[in-house]
Amino acid sequence: MSGTFPLVFSVTSGKGGVGKTNLSVNLALCLAQLNKRVALIDADLGLANVDVLLGLTPQKNLFHLFHEGASLREILFPTPYGFSILPASSGVSEMLTLSTGQKLELLEAVGELEDELDYLIVDTGAGISDNVLYFNLAAQERLVVLTPEPTSLTDAYALIKVLKLTHGVEHFKVCVNMAPDLKTAKDMFIRLHQACDHFLSGVSLDLVGVIPRDTGVRKAVVQQLPFCVSEPQSPAAKAVLQLARSITAWEAPKNLDGNIKFFWKKLLFH
Repeated sequence: MSGTFPLVFSVTSGKGGVGKTNLSVNLALCLAQLNKRVALIDADLGLANVDVLLGLTPQKNLFHLFHEGASLREILFPTPYGFSILPASSGVSEMLTLSTGQKLELLEAVGELEDELDYLIVDTGAGISDNVLYFNLAAQERLVVLTPEPTSLTDAYALIKVLKLTHGVEHFKVCVNMAPDLKTAKDMFIRLHQACDHFLSGVSLDLVGVIPRDTGVRKAVVQQLPFCVSEPQSPAAKAVLQLARSITAWEAPKNLDGNIKFFWKKLLFH
């Protein structure tokens, strides 16, 4: 991706428990395996668990950036899998809502990395809180993760609705996770598409990934390993690698109006 700025994309969901963080971690790994320079921000600031899934114990996290004057370089933590993470804290109430000053501090810090990255993945929290909306607005692409459950569908629609009606976001990528079969996944996507088409004029959805239900995923979580490492030939691992390959075709910005600092700074007072 020489000559372009990093592509910033969020992995997000309306409902918790859809496997969003696990997908983020394994996407980062697969993109790294495709020789891309990748960083993953744990943007679920109140209930962070990227480091837990990876079995890592960083000494500093984003709390130290905001409250103890740590630099981003001190926080950025290399993983054994070829990508780096920006870990966050868990169970810290001060992290639940970022102030305008903290948003400015974060974007200035992350902007320092733009010459060193091809992809910046933002693993958001679930729902429609201020932090979730902010990080989704700060991304150039949004990957909405849902599962074949009615509550997952309705909550995904709620997230899309708020981003569309309140902030004018119209384009979303969709990934159906834990799908029992391709037909079920496509049916879920069609239902989401129909709801958006009927009630949210102008919204466009693109089904970019279907990750099958796979017992190897749960085993990998217990082992604190990415399932693309512990079960590289599993159906889920193959599907994530296919999704990562498709992401490499997503276009990153090619001018200064697309760089990280510009992109995030315009959201500060949104």
